[in-house]
Amino acid sequence: MSRLISLLSALALTWVAAAPATAACVGRNLFTEMEPVRLAEIRAETDAVPFASGNFWRATRGDEVITIAGTYHFDDPRHAPNLAALAPHITSAATVLVEAGPDEEKALMAHIAKDPSTMVITEGLPLNQRLPPEVWDPLAKALSNRGIPPFMTAKFQPWYVLTLLSIPPCAMSAMTEKPKGLDGAVIDTALAAGVPVRGLEPFDTLFTIFDAMTPEELTEMLVSTLAIEDMSEDYFTTLVDSYFAGESRQAWELMRFVSYDLPGYSRDRIDADFARMEELVSSSRNRAWIPVLTEASAQGPVFTAFGALHLSGQDGVLNLLQKEGFTLEELPL
Repeated sequence: MSRLISLLSALALTWVAAAPATAACVGRNLFTEMEPVRLAEIRAETDAVPFASGNFWRATRGDEVITIAGTYHFDDPRHAPNLAALAPHITSAATVLVEAGPDEEKALMAHIAKDPSTMVITEGLPLNQRLPPEVWDPLAKALSNRGIPPFMTAKFQPWYVLTLLSIPPCAMSAMTEKPKGLDGAVIDTALAAGVPVRGLEPFDTLFTIFDAMTPEELTEMLVSTLAIEDMSEDYFTTLVDSYFAGESRQAWELMRFVSYDLPGYSRDRIDADFARMEELVSSSRNRAWIPVLTEASAQGPVFTAFGALHLSGQDGVLNLLQKEGFTLEELPL
C-alpha cells in the first residue's frame, strides 16, 4: 500500500497523537507544478466521485437538519474564519457529534495507560529485529530526523510509526502542545455554549482499523512511505492546501497516482489496495455513523464535524445521507 495510509492517519485518525503547527513547513504544492495531462487525469478521477469537493454542508429531511463540517485535525490559522462562520450552527444545535468527543478521548487515554501495548511493543521482537535492514535503516533515519532516537522507534507499534511518518520533520519541531484543529475548536465552542458533545464511534476504533491489517501489509506501508520520504514536506503542504481549497478528494487521488509510479506495483494492485484502505479507514466507519446521525437529528438540529475525507465517495457520509432521503446543500462559507 502507499503513503496514503500515513497521510490518512494524520488527517482522519490521529486525534491520539500530538500534531504540528503547519507554519513551520514551506513545502511545495505539487498541483501547482504538475504537468497538465497528469493534473487532468487526477481531476477526472476526482470528479467521477460523488460529492468530490466542498468541506461544509447542510443535510435536511423534513424537519431534520444536520450541519456538516469536514475538518482538518491539525492547527492552522486558516481555520479561524471558517469557525466564525460555523459558530452559529454549532451553538444552536441540540447535539454536536464528532469522531471523538471528550468522553471518548478520556476513555482512550485510560485504555493506553492501562494497556501500553496499544502504543509500544511489550512482547516479542522490537521493530529493528522484525524488519529487514533495508527497511529498518531508512526508517530509523527518518524518525531520527523527527527527533525520535532509534531505540524509541524500535519500541513503537507499526501503526504509530506510520502516524509519525505522516508528519514531516519540519512540522515535528513545532510540536509543543496538543493541537485542537477544527475539530477541537468545534468541541470548545459547543461546550462553552452548553451544547452536548458526543462521539460518532467507540474510542477504540483506531485500534480496530489497524488490527484488521496483517503484519505484511503494515510492513509494505512502511516501505512505500519511506520511498517518498524525501518529498514528505511537499506532500504534507499539498494535502493541507487541498483541504483549505475544499479539494481533499483530489489529494487522495494524487496519492493514488503517485503510487502508480512506484516500482513493482501494477495499477490493478494499487486500485485494490486503495479500495481496501478506503473501506477500512473511511467507508465502514461512515456507514456506522449514519444511524448515529439520523437518530440524533430526529431529536433536534445536529452539528457534526469529522475528517474531510469522509465526505466524498459512494460510501461517503454525504452520499449515504442522500440515499437516506436527505437533501444536501453546500454551505457558502
